Amino acid sequence: MALTEVDAQWEALGLEADELQVYEALLTLPPHRSRSALGRTLGLPARRVTAALDQLAGHGFTRPADGPGLPHPIPPATALRTLLHQHRAQLMRRSAELEELTGSVDRISARLLSTVHNPRAIGIETVRGGLAIAERVAALVVSAREEVALIDRPPYASSQPDGMPTPLDVAAPARRGARVRVVVDREGLSFQGRARGLNELSEQGVQIRVGTALPTKLITVDRRVTLLPPTDAADPTASALVVSDSLLGNALVPLFDALWERAVPIGAVRDDEITEEDREVLTLLSSGLKDEAIARRLGVHVHTVRRRITRLMLTLEAETRFQAGVQALRRGWLTV
Repeated sequence: MALTEVDAQWEALGLEADELQVYEALLTLPPHRSRSALGRTLGLPARRVTAALDQLAGHGFTRPADGPGLPHPIPPATALRTLLHQHRAQLMRRSAELEELTGSVDRISARLLSTVHNPRAIGIETVRGGLAIAERVAALVVSAREEVALIDRPPYASSQPDGMPTPLDVAAPARRGARVRVVVDREGLSFQGRARGLNELSEQGVQIRVGTALPTKLITVDRRVTLLPPTDAADPTASALVVSDSLLGNALVPLFDALWERAVPIGAVRDDEITEEDREVLTLLSSGLKDEAIARRLGVHVHTVRRRITRLMLTLEAETRFQAGVQALRRGWLTV
């Protein structure tokens, strides 16, 4: 495993490069009598060695020394498993919080709107009609200075018969230096041309991840204003909710963050070492079609389709078909 990959995985556990360097030294180098001596060996100031040792102890990678001197390292397998269990427990708590937030958004907004005579006075506004909603979304995107966060899922408002989403220039804030993050529902990848559009956005600096069963559409600007689009955006009488109130904001921003953490990243990596037949299989697979339906579309036996899918999963180093679809999208392998 490359060193850079180890560094990235180490940081994903919540530890920094200094901690990795100090921990490896404790495991492999002769015992040091003091933190300053260890620092001289590693070329680190004593204060950074001290900070790294404190972090390692806090994460369970060391135990106190029997006497004077440096702490003893816990074996890597034991320490890593313990830390992973801790992260798994945190994710389960976050998942429970996400479920609670998902069920609370509509209830809180409905209660506030039913009890306040002038919702706009407390930072909650209703925008009615497709044109007004589209103008408000565009204005929010233009106003972004630091961040745009978007949850994107069908059904989409569109003038096109295939139901493709109306284009939204979310790359513009990225070109201005703002951070733009988009979580796209897996269901939305089935639309023709969707993969190409996402890859183009990624090339322009938009960070994109794919999630499943996203609970709502949402766009948040600079973590201060959030717009909840209508469920049926094609309905000309539909209404959107614009929220700048802290009560709802404290629920909606964590909702996006939790979905972002659980989603799978995609990118704009290109790889042309794939046949057109493989591209078609992957595109049909990512659209949610079953093996039998894919076989009928291609005019081949279902066993042939399954062999191709198995081979593609091995090539993409994917354990599930969903992972294969995401990896194919990353590499630009989907038919667009």
